[in-house]
Amino acid sequence: MEEIQKDRDHKLPQEINIVFTESTINFIITASLVLHGIAHAIALMGLILQSVGIGMTSRVQLSSWIFRSLSARAGALLALPFWLVSTLGFIGSGISFWGVSLQSLDWSQWATLGAIISTLGIILFSGIWPGSKSTRQSWLNTAIAMFMNIVILITQLWLKWPG
Repeated sequence: MEEIQKDRDHKLPQEINIVFTESTINFIITASLVLHGIAHAIALMGLILQSVGIGMTSRVQLSSWIFRSLSARAGALLALPFWLVSTLGFIGSGISFWGVSLQSLDWSQWATLGAIISTLGIILFSGIWPGSKSTRQSWLNTAIAMFMNIVILITQLWLKWPG
């Protein structure tokens, strides 16, 4: 019986250690921040189109639980600054994290600013992701954006990463 147990133990996979180099981690973080910014830029383009009434690519109309009386066009105009600042914040943080100096703020300040403004925009505009083709896609895009925002806020405001 002991012999069978030894054979089973021997066949179990050993602990797997995945080691990322510093440059790999830097690339992943930079890419995540820039892609988050690009997603906001795509939403920003949807808002711009909606605000000028051209090419309504979205079947999901922007709405706000605070500003219920606003038309979709007026709501888009009001939402523009939120997505513009978020876009600049995330792309700026990715560029800054990669090592390009942006004199005004460091990467964590850019990322925190983008995450706070993005979260406010999502909350104020009822979780609608501008430019989405369907309600389902809008909710998925919103959930991914909120997840990224929460990760950024936790790592920067609570964990103070990298310390």
